[in-house]
Amino acid sequence: MKKIVCLLLALTMLCGVAFAEEAAPALQKNLVILFTSDVHCGIDQGWGYAGLYAVKESLSKDNYVLLVDDGDAIQGEPIGTMTTGEAIIDIMNTVGYDVAIPGNHEFDYGMDRFLELTKKANFPYISCNFNKEGEPVFQPYVIKEFDGVKIAFVGVTTPMSLRSSTPRYFMDENGKFIYGFFQDETGEAVYNAVQKSVDDARAEGAQYVIVMAHMGNEAECSPWMYSDVIAHTNGIDAWLDGHSHDTDQVVMKNKDGQDVVRSGCGTKMEHIGVLTIATDGKISSELYSWTLKTPAPQLLGLNNAASEAVTAASGVLNEKLKQVVASTAVDLIIYDPVAKTEDGKSVRIIRNAETNLGDLCADAYLDQSGEADIALVNGGGIRVSINKGDITLNDILKVHPFGNSLTVIEATGQQVLDALEWSVHSLPGEFGGFDHVAGLTFEVDSTIPTPCVQDESKMFDHVDETMERRVRNVLVAGEPIDPAKTYKVVSHDYQLLNNGDGYTMFEGCKVLQQSVKLDNQVLIDYITGTLGGVVGEGYENPYGQGRIVSVNAE
Repeated sequence: MKKIVCLLLALTMLCGVAFAEEAAPALQKNLVILFTSDVHCGIDQGWGYAGLYAVKESLSKDNYVLLVDDGDAIQGEPIGTMTTGEAIIDIMNTVGYDVAIPGNHEFDYGMDRFLELTKKANFPYISCNFNKEGEPVFQPYVIKEFDGVKIAFVGVTTPMSLRSSTPRYFMDENGKFIYGFFQDETGEAVYNAVQKSVDDARAEGAQYVIVMAHMGNEAECSPWMYSDVIAHTNGIDAWLDGHSHDTDQVVMKNKDGQDVVRSGCGTKMEHIGVLTIATDGKISSELYSWTLKTPAPQLLGLNNAASEAVTAASGVLNEKLKQVVASTAVDLIIYDPVAKTEDGKSVRIIRNAETNLGDLCADAYLDQSGEADIALVNGGGIRVSINKGDITLNDILKVHPFGNSLTVIEATGQQVLDALEWSVHSLPGEFGGFDHVAGLTFEVDSTIPTPCVQDESKMFDHVDETMERRVRNVLVAGEPIDPAKTYKVVSHDYQLLNNGDGYTMFEGCKVLQQSVKLDNQVLIDYITGTLGGVVGEGYENPYGQGRIVSVNAE
């Protein structure tokens, strides 16, 4: 009898195990998650949307496939600027995106416009930390299901968006921030928002949790870098990232010592991110890279729904963009013409050093203002070089793709000094707010620790006057700057009125001119009018005219 009882118990246990195994859903085919990030309107660059569509269609024959985007899709090229993002949403609808998150540049056409575009999208936008007065603007996550297996996607967007987009777009009419990203000095608010979303998704039965992020790996973004968040959370299986344009494929430990796969896919569709959840549950990441100079749609002669959408969106614009409006006798640069990285790529210097194109853009603002003493133009707003030869409308629109407007204010010499100090606070590293100047010159010693103090949103708060300043010997029209004197300063509304790149020192200044003309029109009018349609004299040196002089100690 004892043997019979034991046998029955064993059979019962085996049946229980078998039942449990049958109850646990499993993928019958591999799930391939394709992801893009920082496309920046590169609709026919690299793989292009037509190439992405072809890859998606091919993989769908033998796999489950999802397509997601990690932000900064709708801004960066003339087609975005001239349609305020709508053309890109139309193309993304055609390609068949399943989920997207906002990057910092999704807000560049204004909050109302972005929210309008999200309603035109055939896919949901998600973010666990983008909020209005503490309430989420979008759902924090979505769950997709295949063969009974639930996969959650959690969205998170960098709080640096408050500074690197247009701060005023996140404020009410009284200048109070009403939109935010749970920013704080420690990062805990973001970590908690991500963790809560992960836990909630798990509670809904998600077997896998994928974070779609626009956070990146730039030190300037600490404590909100991807590594910061992963190190302070658990329950995340994979992290698909954007913002820093990197292509790093990393496996790092979460706060419990468990592995998290992190993948970046670069920019301008040079790479398609590929995350695979295999039928055995293993997760891996890789990149499909297009390294050829000729874009995939052109070289392969792709003809599909996406190529038709791209043609429809760009065809009307192309003829106008090809119009030659001027010429240049010299190369106007944002990359060092000599220095190369270890892998042979050009080194971008527009965000940490003077260049002839930076000088040209600053001169254009000074000239077109008609009255300013000083011009400031942020390097992050100067996006591409212009090669020697004809200059088309497209060339200029690519230099200034953001649609910012010329603005003139009155500011004290002290405010200008604080602005210059903020401009160089990240040297020798890059900073999108590094200003190119006209009407003044100065010296900078980047070996001195920056005296700039930032607030919890990483914006300029004040200069610690107990510390030595990096900027010295500032001359306006050849004369030492007077901190007590009032100067007329020209830049764009992004920096002077909207706290762009964290420039808060100009708040409350008297506005003399506002929204006079778009930044690209400023450059067009200066080159075609003042310079007579030819750039050359005075701009021969690619490193500029010596307006910003490094005096670093040896």
